[in-house]
Order: sequence, then C-alpha cells, then structure tokens
Amino acid sequence: MIRTSSCNTARIRLIRRRLGPALAVSLVWCAVAAAQTPAANDTPPRPPDRMPLSRLTPDATFAVDAAAGLAVTADAVWIPVLAAPAVRRVDAKTNLAGDALRLEQAPCASLVLAFDSLWVPQCDGRRMARLDPAAGTVAASVPLAPSAATGRIAVAVGSVWIASDARGVVSRIDPATNAPVAEIYVGRRPVAVAGGDDGLWVTSEDGDVVAQVNPHTNGVGVTVKVGPKPGRLAVGEGGVWVLNRGDGSVSRIDPKTAKVVATVAIDAAVGEGDIAAGEGSVWVSAPGVPLVRIDPRTNRAVQRFDGAGGGVVAVGHGSIWVNAAPAVLWRLDPLLVAATRPD
Repeated sequence: MIRTSSCNTARIRLIRRRLGPALAVSLVWCAVAAAQTPAANDTPPRPPDRMPLSRLTPDATFAVDAAAGLAVTADAVWIPVLAAPAVRRVDAKTNLAGDALRLEQAPCASLVLAFDSLWVPQCDGRRMARLDPAAGTVAASVPLAPSAATGRIAVAVGSVWIASDARGVVSRIDPATNAPVAEIYVGRRPVAVAGGDDGLWVTSEDGDVVAQVNPHTNGVGVTVKVGPKPGRLAVGEGGVWVLNRGDGSVSRIDPKTAKVVATVAIDAAVGEGDIAAGEGSVWVSAPGVPLVRIDPRTNRAVQRFDGAGGGVVAVGHGSIWVNAAPAVLWRLDPLLVAATRPD
C-alpha cells in the first residue's frame, strides 16, 4: 500500500525518474483509491508477494557489519557493530559514516541516544556503556544483573529503561547517577522494552506475555497474552507490534485497549529477526528474509524480499535501513519498496 500522505512532490518526481511517468501517475492514482476504499479481509490471508531483494535499488549503501538495534536520532543513524566492537554514526543528510566509537564489549539489545549520551548495553549482560558521542569515549558504565535481554531498550520520563534480569526485572536508570533507581517486576525472561504514548511495553518469554508499564508510577498496568516466545517489538502505525520468536508471527496490540486485535502470519522463519514501524507500514527483517512489509490497514504481510542478508531493520529520515547482505547495510525509499511488484 502507498499512503497518500507519503506522496510528496519530491518522491513523485523520484518515482517518475525511476519507473517512468505513466507508471508513476498510475501508482499515485492507486494510492488515492486505496485510501478511499475500506480494506477487504482475506480469508484465509493471501500470502505475500515474494521477490528477491535484488529487485530493490538502495538510495545508499554502507559497508558495515550492522547488528540489530539501530538508533535513529534527529540528524543521524547510529549503528551497532559486533565484530569491531563499536558503534558508528551515519549522517542522515550526507550518508557519510563517521569514525567508529570503540567498545570493550560487543553491543547488544539496541542503542538509544538520550541525555547527550549514547547508551549501549553490552553482550556480557552485566553492564551498559554510556558513551560521549562528541568525545568518542566511554563516559560511564552502568552495572546490571546478569541479563537475558536481547531486544530494545527505551527512554521515557527522564530515564533509560532496560530488561536487566532474566528473573523478570526491568531497571530504570537515572542519567544523573548512572545507576538503577527502580526495578519493575514483569514476566520472567524479559526481552525487549519499547516506549509509546500509552507507556512502556515489555515482552517476556515465560508465559508469552507483554506487560504495559506506567513510567510515571513504575507500576505494571496490564499483561497481554501474545504469540509464543515474544521478542522484539515496535510501537507505531496504530499498534504495538510484537515479533513472536516461537512461530515467526507478529501480534498486534491495540495500545488503547491493551488487547491483541490481530495476528499476522509472515510465511517465513523470521522469529529471530528485527521489527520496526513507520512510513505507513510495519517492517520485519530476519536472516534469509531481509525485508517483509506488513500493511497495518489489512494486518497482512503483503511483500517478502528474500536474500543473503537480514536481521536488521530500522525506520528513520524517510527511509528503511536494512541489512542487504553480510556487512552491507542499505538505505531504501519505502514508497519505492511498496511500489515493487513481482515480474
């Protein structure tokens, strides 16, 4: 689906240049018609259109062995690199990558830039590094209990939040002291934390649940049953989207009612991948399946791109950022992705 809100003049010119004026007009007309036509429910859902990732043309290519958990900020994208270990900054305007910020341990979970610092959980599961991006140095190390966290961390209400203990603890880190100031108990084996207007959402493997946490009170509001072994999650496009590692499905939670309103079958083994929401779609990436696009209007996976990359996806600066191959990161135009059809 191509949302008319994304069809600005610059992008229409880009489509005309790449696909031809006649097809560009057709695509824009179809977008208007789709926006005015209620979604039809497929029973059973039609499988996604399958294509090789090579059908897509990136706006930019980066030779970097990116790991999941990219941080999108106002002017850049920060990329965790396992092998170095390090993080790298890509300028969103120039597509130029800066020097690597070196780490003692490989970065895990995800990155967030907040309080003039880059917060990087370490793969040893016992600490989180606080980097000074201007100086390129580690400003502090935040101690944590041994953790099973492999998903996202979040920022809310003046704090950094991380699943910090496999026994079921989410820690609230005070940036003024670089220390935990609260522990919120959720389901055992918490994986990922994501923030939205309705609070924080935390996935837990034990019990297959997602907990809603109020960052103002440190209290757990509701617990939502989702698919098997929920892992990473994303908030946006009208929902909380949970990637279930047990079967590779995606559960959609309505943040207003805290209820599962749809389960999206991906038709691929993507449970160990990454998920992001934005630019009118929900995006999933996993090894061997670098990109899957879910249409939130129909709650259906509509496109699937196969290839040698996968496992990393982020939305930011009007683009989709995805691992196209080992040690290769692509920047893609989401409108052109949505316009791509099988031969």
